[in-house]
Amino acid sequence: MGPRVEIRYCDQCRWMLRAAWYAQELLTTFQGQLGEVALVPGSGGIFQVYCDGQLVWDRAGGNGFPEAKVLKQVIRDEIAPTQSLGHSDRKGEG
Repeated sequence: MGPRVEIRYCDQCRWMLRAAWYAQELLTTFQGQLGEVALVPGSGGIFQVYCDGQLVWDRAGGNGFPEAKVLKQVIRDEIAPTQSLGHSDRKGEG
């Protein structure tokens, strides 16, 4: 089984659809490499992404919401650092 990505989101802020979209993007990009992408509802404006228990993105930490390509790069760097993401690796493109 591959790595576990956990997206913790604020359901009071109605960020479930955003979290689900990120999950879809990650599952599509890393098909067969991820063991699980879990959506974990929370409160208080939380939006955090963990990879195998390690915090890799925190909206409240000054990062805001990631662009999809940036989140893919962050996850790639954790699970498969040598993998090319094609156009998502090129600067200025999304």
